[in-house]
Amino acid sequence: MSLSIYDVSVPVLLRGLTIAARYLDKAEAHAKEQGFDPAVLINARLYPDMAPLSAQIQRASDTSKSMIGRLTGSEMPSFPDTETTFAELKARVAKTIALLEEVMPRELAGSEDKRIEIKLRAGPVVLTGKQYVLSFVLPNFFFHITTLHDILRHNGVKIGKIDYLGDYPPA
Repeated sequence: MSLSIYDVSVPVLLRGLTIAARYLDKAEAHAKEQGFDPAVLINARLYPDMAPLSAQIQRASDTSKSMIGRLTGSEMPSFPDTETTFAELKARVAKTIALLEEVMPRELAGSEDKRIEIKLRAGPVVLTGKQYVLSFVLPNFFFHITTLHDILRHNGVKIGKIDYLGDYPPA
């Protein structure tokens, strides 16, 4: 049995977003336990020119939604990047998870060869659906989940590699 575009994308993104939701719970609990404003973590960044924690969640969400839209040719809802609380960030993750859970494998069938154009800062790039998922979506998504992890860890939230990897066996 071969792996489909669905197999290598939707369950992987769902797993990553579930881990991100757990991170947000741990971050909120950490701020409360330590007695500081949660906004400190929500606005935290690793370096001044990097996007804050809130943007890491927003980009992971956008990458997931965009993939479904591009591969299926459907219009995905727009989520404005206005989240400033853990509750709002968790709601965004939950909405993104709900969108992904609605996708059926047959909707992505045949998208491996679909022409996908993405606009990068350096200019537009045209990829096949397979190239898009494997060389853009997954690396981009995990960049933001990893950066979320690193921001939280840097700020003392008690998370580690096993938190990043998630539950086994995967769902």
